[in-house]
Amino acid sequence: MWRRTLGPAVVLAATALLGTTATALPAQPQDGAPRGAAPGAAVSGPVAGSLPGDPKAPDPADTYPWLSAPGLAKAGYVEEEFQLSGRADAYSATGERLAQDVPYTTRVVVRRPSSPARFNGTVLTEWQNVSAGYDLDALWAPDQMTRAGYAWVGVSAQRVGVDQLREWSPARYGTLDVTGQGRFTADEMSYDIYAQAAAALRAGTGKVLGPLRARTLLGIGASQSAGRMTVYYDRVLPQTEPVFDGYGFVVGSAPTRQGDEPVFHVLSETDVRTPVRRADDDGYRRWEVAGSAHSGRYGQAYREPLLARDLGEAPTFSCTRPPYSEVPLHHVIAAAYAHLERWVERGVLPPSAQPLEFAPDGTKARDTHGLARGGVRLSQVEVPTALDTGDNGGETFCVLFGTHVPFTAEELGRLYPTHTRYVAGVTAADTRAVHAGHLLPADAAANLRDAVSSDVGRG
Repeated sequence: MWRRTLGPAVVLAATALLGTTATALPAQPQDGAPRGAAPGAAVSGPVAGSLPGDPKAPDPADTYPWLSAPGLAKAGYVEEEFQLSGRADAYSATGERLAQDVPYTTRVVVRRPSSPARFNGTVLTEWQNVSAGYDLDALWAPDQMTRAGYAWVGVSAQRVGVDQLREWSPARYGTLDVTGQGRFTADEMSYDIYAQAAAALRAGTGKVLGPLRARTLLGIGASQSAGRMTVYYDRVLPQTEPVFDGYGFVVGSAPTRQGDEPVFHVLSETDVRTPVRRADDDGYRRWEVAGSAHSGRYGQAYREPLLARDLGEAPTFSCTRPPYSEVPLHHVIAAAYAHLERWVERGVLPPSAQPLEFAPDGTKARDTHGLARGGVRLSQVEVPTALDTGDNGGETFCVLFGTHVPFTAEELGRLYPTHTRYVAGVTAADTRAVHAGHLLPADAAANLRDAVSSDVGRG
């Protein structure tokens, strides 16, 4: 099994990799010591207040959590928010310890099954993304997560997100600070804050998970957050006691170090820019999803009404080509989580996946429709009704949205002369993806329902 504590030999090897001396590292726990045994944080909450509410109300009980998720009760889930206070160490991006025991207070938001009977035992602990200037639960996928019975926890580890929270709702978030009162403003404390949040989840401190008890703790992060987690895994983790059982790095960088905790790396077509890749091994898997975008239609559609609610309006963008790719990257991510669970709990290696193909000129190889060749291939690419790519241009974030250009009626008629032929194609493509381990049966069934209800091939 993958669950184990770093021993002295691993620490010395990591030290050599980092180019530091072994004596510069703190004493390591003995093998067999429980994970998360390092001094932890105090937890208070759950913080009162829920939808509907007013973020500017003077009483926190009359406010609600930022980007509070709708519809959880129907799925048998609850959302709660807690404050986490403690003393964290500060690290540079190269792993140098800059300070110890710096005070902080942050928040964690928890979405979990209300009944232990529905909990699958795994906690997905997301490092909240702040690229847009606010905390974004980029990897929250309600259908897949509630169906499987995961608990999802979002950790606010970075200054930009916390500063926005303080301004958005002073009564609810005004006491938060992840900078040591302005001492560390470049997120030097974020690595230890994230780890202390995980330790609190594992220990059950303050009943953050209510009546649930975590069996498996997975650290996940997307894009910029994956980059921060890469620094944590490669540079900080070798100096500290591990608290996560495994990691999911999504649409961003991933560690170069081979550590004790397995790493699953899922990339959209947008994120694959070179044929030079780290090879899969016993501790690393990389999947590249053809036709998908760094930030595609699914996430945008979910977040738009919430941002309109909490910001007054959702941001709009003028892109060079029609956004957003509709290839469901979140389906592949859900399959990756299931594999990562089995990997850390039973040592079952996940399947590999063929990489995206590159042309001789260094660009991504494409078929006659303009769709990427190679990679994980879902029915939306294998049996296409539109051009979906990971590429786009234009203002600000447009380069991350990919492209979605529906085929004309004439093109669809040539490809699918009958509805039955189209549905059969979708069935065959997603059956292959399920057998390859890249797609869960429930998501294949959802794709099939969409195909059956469509007008494709009906003339």
